[in-house]
Amino acid sequence: MPEALQSVRKVIDPFYTVHGRHSSLVLDCRGTAPAILYWGVRLRPSTSPDMLALLATEQEAPACPTEEAPISLSPELGAGFQGNPGIQVHRQGLQWAVSAHIESVTQANDGHLTIVSVCEGTQLRITHRLGLDCDTDVLSASTELCNIGDSRLSVEQCNTPSIPVPINYNKILGFQGRWAKEFQLQSVDRFSGTYLRENRSGRTSHDSFPGVIIHTEQTSEASGAAYGLHLGWSGNHRIRVEEQFRGRAYAQLGELFFPGELNLDPKQSYCSPVLYGASTNNGLSALSKCFHSYIRSHLSDGRMAEKTKSVHFNTWEAMYFDLTLERLQALADSAAKVGAERFVLDDGWFKNRKSDRAGLGDWTVDKSVFPDGLGPLIDYVHGKDMEFGLWIEPEMVNPDSDLFRAHADWILSTPPAPLILSRNQLVLDLTRTEVQDYLFNCIDALLIQYPIAYLKWDMNRVINQPGNAEGRAVSHYQTLALYGLLARVRAAHPMVEIESCSSGGGRADFGILGYTDRIWPSDSNDALDRLAIQKGFSMFFPAEFMGAHVGPRDCHITGRSISMTTRAGVAMFGDMGIEANLLEMDDKEKQVLTSAVSLHKQHRQLIHNGDLVRLDTSEHENSFGIIAANQREALFSYALLDSPATTSMGHLRLRGLEANTLYKVTIIWPSAPRSGPSSIVDVIDGSMLSGDALMNFGLQLPIMQPTSLLIFHLTS
Repeated sequence: MPEALQSVRKVIDPFYTVHGRHSSLVLDCRGTAPAILYWGVRLRPSTSPDMLALLATEQEAPACPTEEAPISLSPELGAGFQGNPGIQVHRQGLQWAVSAHIESVTQANDGHLTIVSVCEGTQLRITHRLGLDCDTDVLSASTELCNIGDSRLSVEQCNTPSIPVPINYNKILGFQGRWAKEFQLQSVDRFSGTYLRENRSGRTSHDSFPGVIIHTEQTSEASGAAYGLHLGWSGNHRIRVEEQFRGRAYAQLGELFFPGELNLDPKQSYCSPVLYGASTNNGLSALSKCFHSYIRSHLSDGRMAEKTKSVHFNTWEAMYFDLTLERLQALADSAAKVGAERFVLDDGWFKNRKSDRAGLGDWTVDKSVFPDGLGPLIDYVHGKDMEFGLWIEPEMVNPDSDLFRAHADWILSTPPAPLILSRNQLVLDLTRTEVQDYLFNCIDALLIQYPIAYLKWDMNRVINQPGNAEGRAVSHYQTLALYGLLARVRAAHPMVEIESCSSGGGRADFGILGYTDRIWPSDSNDALDRLAIQKGFSMFFPAEFMGAHVGPRDCHITGRSISMTTRAGVAMFGDMGIEANLLEMDDKEKQVLTSAVSLHKQHRQLIHNGDLVRLDTSEHENSFGIIAANQREALFSYALLDSPATTSMGHLRLRGLEANTLYKVTIIWPSAPRSGPSSIVDVIDGSMLSGDALMNFGLQLPIMQPTSLLIFHLTS
């Protein structure tokens, strides 16, 4: 027996309890494998784990083993588990049945648990780590494998710790979508069998965000029990919610590996991405509050803590590839006049980049457009009191580029299959040191030469053929290499902000937030589509990380024409920006836009720090509020998406206010609201109303036209 398997088993307590502010987690270590006995509302001191274990006593089911394999943190094939195992490994087809025994459990002063188990049959050491943040109630959990045998170990699956799901959590709220329509909520009744979403795109993906919410039939935004689970990983993943025939159910999230992708040599380890979870009995908005608070306190980078989020102007939908210094300067003039604080030069600035067919990989300034480099434009932008930002797409290369002609072997591919082009580009193999060095040196040179405050880091295609020069699948290592490159850029230029764009929403997860400062949720700036996209995004991410831009009157993706009032009112509730041709706007549109930017600046500290509550509305409505922590100020947005079935509108019942406090209610957007005959918009401004009345009776909504909205400001 290998020496590592001869360790002395330490004394293990039967139960370990971790408390958050509002929740508790109880780990059951009575058997050979650790399992979650309880995760929910914070337990009172009078409740012991032994009581919970007694209450959880199950009867032997007909035609089933006397002792059924538990839903342990990593359910085991060797224990006879008939669902999906947490870990699947083998050594050339042998030593595949994991059946581990707990070796030690360590509980740190902050409550975090480390459970070490050893499987003699597979010669594997398994380390589970679980922590429940005491302030935000967010669970963090991971699984680490170490090969303690003397031969190579093939790893086919290593999920994060499995979460048992109560039988009454019978609804699954997942995410579906596509490019330009990301973060679409999909509600499914839990069923006997497997709910499974898989992503093989090599990034977080547009169609399968790595998060899921499991809740009861009665759960709404305002009340009810729910689990929220998210995998903090920017690559391939798998989400599984499985109900077994007995009614037992569990959730598993983990990285998805291609064949032969992960092998561990002796003493080598692999650690899963982190699973982030939250449990609440107070509805979906409370669940989101847990995640938002955790991001703000744990994942956001402290180097930007004191910096206010700047209002963007982005050149893409104003100019596309048709760049000239004169037009860019004219746009900078207009952007400054409407209140922009950052000017971002998008695609088209580098060598031979006249379309999306050439230039990617050659990260030097195109002298035919900028004969004197970017300096004159940056100086002009700075002269207008705006920061300068730049678009890059480092992971990609066009076949028509100097880089590809010199290093065609630097790409990911799966020969003899023909190369798959997407947006006329291929994917560079970031796992190669020379590729990493080349890209870092290009970016570093730009940031040294020019005072660039912001990088829009894009990635405009799926990784369809993730094979390296040896023919091995490397999606896992490609993601780690991306993290390494981003970390290297940030270390060299710590005050440069970085946006995770990825064709809009394609790389949005807690993992990428360790290296970036903003996420672009979608390439669609259609305000109506954005309301749904931003609602789905808000389930896990707070407003200050959500790029939200005012697009052109006629959206170039949907063709829909929407008023400036609505476009600006929707964009106001994120990290606000403008992505439209200001040179084509009439004076009235510019006036409305200027007012919206000014209003956003006036309230952005609340928007970027307050607590979000989404209101339960019909399908033709969208409404939410952002409330100060002390409940003395709030903003509420109400949008009518389509014509209602009745002429008269209902009451808008607000939430999250202090019932006994009197609030001054003002309609702040549109700047001059109209509703035909006299209505609430004519009488409510300046009224003093109790939180009790606003929440339990609500505002009588005026008759509104579809695609219009109102924003209410409340101050105590």
